[in-house]
Amino acid sequence: MITIYQGNTHLLESSDINIVIDVIRAFTVAHYAFINGTKQILLVETTEDAFSIKNEYPHYLLAGEEDGIGIKGFDYDNSPKRISKERLNDQTLVQKTTNGVKATLNSLNTNHLFVTGYSNARTTAFYVKKIYNASLENLKINIVASHPSGDDDLACAEYMKGLILEKNNLTPFEVEQRIKNSHVAHKFFDPNNIDFNCEDISLCSLERESNFVMKVNQSNQIPVIERINI
Repeated sequence: MITIYQGNTHLLESSDINIVIDVIRAFTVAHYAFINGTKQILLVETTEDAFSIKNEYPHYLLAGEEDGIGIKGFDYDNSPKRISKERLNDQTLVQKTTNGVKATLNSLNTNHLFVTGYSNARTTAFYVKKIYNASLENLKINIVASHPSGDDDLACAEYMKGLILEKNNLTPFEVEQRIKNSHVAHKFFDPNNIDFNCEDISLCSLERESNFVMKVNQSNQIPVIERINI
């Protein structure tokens, strides 16, 4: 059984698999960070938590936003375009965001937890389908569209559900159009809004073939996104 939830505050019951989606922009940023060599990404609830880790591990890099805006003192904001230009070989990132990270921290009650944006959605869906295909009907899978009202995350969730169940009614073009036309994306196309870059939406609405998925390791006190090669 696959259930889609929308929003970042759901405290889900125990499940076999949770998939948390943040298209614009947290897990698109994470995807490109791993493409560019990031070793791991620690997930934290607050800005204070991020700075506390930075004080203990000064070589760690902080990335994220509050209400969409980059945080003063962080090394990176939440722009996939910007992170796609960085060399991050073997670096550890600490990520704090409004929706994706928060939803993930509320989705830990599961055997397997994955995160993704649209850019890695197909790869993630096929990985889940391939590994667990023999018993899909007996598994409880939750897909969390982390933005409370964003059609970008919801479209991606519906797309992934269809891919896993081989009952997909959404084409990639349709998903990409829903991402670009979602109210979450509007501010990125406003030339007077200098805090948001329209090129971010280009990356958020582009499927990028990858040989890995992003899985959350829950064995430590701080949940960590790790790259799992497939």
